Amino acid sequence: MSRHSKLQKQVLSLYRQFLRSARHKPGFVQRIRDEFRQNAAIKKTDVMHIEYLYRRGQRQLETLKDDNTKQLGTFTKQPDNS
Repeated sequence: MSRHSKLQKQVLSLYRQFLRSARHKPGFVQRIRDEFRQNAAIKKTDVMHIEYLYRRGQRQLETLKDDNTKQLGTFTKQPDNS
């Protein structure tokens, strides 16, 4: 089994924290899994993008931990209809 880098360990820890926080909120666990699986395709050498997503995930986790949070918003790019 290969050793994980510090950044990989941080991302795995963030994933576990997300799953723990979402345990009692319906519909969140599958959304979190899908998001992490989608981003798993990012190359390990794209450190800047991974760090950006990690910081963004930390902010989203803080929102998720709030008892008043009932859903997570998403940002999607709209197609250019020019």
